[in-house]
Amino acid sequence: MAENGPQEERPQGGKSARDKPWLIRTYAGHSTAAASNALYRKNLARGQTGLSVAFDLPTQTGYDSDHPLAKGEVGKVGVPVSHLGDMEKLFAEIPLERMNTSMTINATAPWLLALYIACAEKQGLSRDQLSGTVQNDIIKEYLSRGTYIFPPEPSLRLITDVIAFTYREIPKWNPTNVCSYHLQEAGATPVQELAYALAIAIAVLDSVRDSGQVPEEDFPRVVGRISFFVNAGLRFVTEICKMRAFTQLWDEICRQRYGITEAKNRRFRYGVQVNSLGLTEQQPENNVYRILLEMLAVTLSKDARARAVQLPAWNEALGLPRPWDQQWSLRLQQILAFETDLLEYEDIFEGSTVIAAKVEALKAEARAELATIEDMGGAIAAVENAYMKERLVESAARRLEAIEAGEQIVVGVNAYQESEPSPLMAGSDGGFMAPDAAAEAGQIENITAWRAARDQEATDRALAALEAAARDGGNIMEPSIACAHAGVTTGEWSAVLRRVFGEFRAPTGVGGATSAALEEEDALAGVRDRVEAVSRRIGRRLKMLVGKPGLDGHSNGAEQIAVRARDAGFEVVYEGIRLTPAQIVGAALEEGVHVVGLSILSGSHVALVSEVQERMDKAGLGRVPLVAGGIIPPEDEAALKAAGIAAVYTPKNYDLTAILADIVDIVDRATLEAA
Repeated sequence: MAENGPQEERPQGGKSARDKPWLIRTYAGHSTAAASNALYRKNLARGQTGLSVAFDLPTQTGYDSDHPLAKGEVGKVGVPVSHLGDMEKLFAEIPLERMNTSMTINATAPWLLALYIACAEKQGLSRDQLSGTVQNDIIKEYLSRGTYIFPPEPSLRLITDVIAFTYREIPKWNPTNVCSYHLQEAGATPVQELAYALAIAIAVLDSVRDSGQVPEEDFPRVVGRISFFVNAGLRFVTEICKMRAFTQLWDEICRQRYGITEAKNRRFRYGVQVNSLGLTEQQPENNVYRILLEMLAVTLSKDARARAVQLPAWNEALGLPRPWDQQWSLRLQQILAFETDLLEYEDIFEGSTVIAAKVEALKAEARAELATIEDMGGAIAAVENAYMKERLVESAARRLEAIEAGEQIVVGVNAYQESEPSPLMAGSDGGFMAPDAAAEAGQIENITAWRAARDQEATDRALAALEAAARDGGNIMEPSIACAHAGVTTGEWSAVLRRVFGEFRAPTGVGGATSAALEEEDALAGVRDRVEAVSRRIGRRLKMLVGKPGLDGHSNGAEQIAVRARDAGFEVVYEGIRLTPAQIVGAALEEGVHVVGLSILSGSHVALVSEVQERMDKAGLGRVPLVAGGIIPPEDEAALKAAGIAAVYTPKNYDLTAILADIVDIVDRATLEAA
């Protein structure tokens, strides 16, 4: 870890010996393993002290780059890793024995960890030399982000296998990073973040304890390796209190539920990326201030300080950050760590009655919510019965409604909207980096060549051993590492486990969620009247299909549109995430919908919207309006509209009621023209 030279001790006035700073990271990966490796080495040279790897959606959901479902998604939101050769390119010239690597990977976490271990072994390293983190929190994927594959029980088994393996083989590794970050992105309140993350951690530790893979005397060591990954929003006094509540509740759970006596094994160890949900497309330069304030929430309190921090860039509501944008976020961390006196003091909130009262209130509410989940049978049951998902959809709806009503101010969005043109966006690139358009074709060539060059008999033997372990209840890590060395691909590894465990579609949370908009009749009255009028004219209820094509599992926008459309009087068809264009068009045809809305946040909008449009034309649905929403750059928005897409909505279109009013008008015009 980089340090700023020796510091003298300053015990007076509440000061202490200067702490070492947290691990300084940026979350990065795009296009290809080679391109991402160049970015990593550049960031490390600029003072970054750890790596945080973003994987693309095919890798996260267990598909090779040449799978039909990967079309348009390869290299878009992260780096594609299809086999050991990709992993070796990703970490070329990076000494893994000196690196602390975080990998944001969940459903395929055992496989990516296996590839990382195999890569290190190819470098001549022993496993116990490695340090880092694999997120491996598959349970929260059913609630947010959506990169799950298997049903909850097999997923819990995979988490358990990784933990049981790493505590023996890689003692410096954090084998699961219980992740409340994405819960906040899905709309969670601070109390829900606390309760849901801790409920998941309890489910995981109960599974490890009951698995028989860890002797009772070693269990405290396992507990000591559990880590968390959290989010911090702009209400930074509340966020500071939330983090202090997290540390105290975790200590309480470790003592009372698991009998952990050593304080070091009860420590709440967490990394953080601050809130991306609140980054705005309008006046995006304001995001710099937001990111700084959010970072203060997880660094100001020594007793609840993050051990690793990665910050988004100012322009991530627009597209991928460029190297300079990532450098700017990196410098923010370095200024706080090395130029200020933050690390010289004991906890500056100790003795504050205001902070203590807020912490106690959060803890009391979180304990009550934990008890509700426990009464249901724990986190797995609360996933399967949709309880947690429905509460998140409701919370997200209330946040959006508060912004629409002006009760929650977002500068540049619903207040102070007048703005000078931003020089940060004046360049020819529009202020962000577009992924390499040729990367997908190159990656497909790469994997074709890899399969042709490997020893197929060795590959088949390794896959057979993996399947036997999965069926017989053996730990799947050693067979997975053998698969990595034998040249198995990500899709092949996942296909074996799909055969054994099956696949799962999580509840959407839309059906049982209630919206505050129902309590605000005036907000939706005009749209509801228009829906009624158009429905009477055409002779049946207006019907809208909300679709999530491709592998993007960020479903917040789609869920909120579906809930608000239902409340406005539409009949809504929403079947959740990861649908193929063929499935969406088939549903539109079968259901007889009047409008199709697609939500895509992964950058694959042009390819996927175009394919849906082509399939609709062939199916005789060419007169049914198609609208799209997501993080869509202006030039792509113009191209989609020129191709006949009826409307395109981006994060700047925050008023859902206004969007629905627009869609009613679009349907009205389309049905009149078709009459």
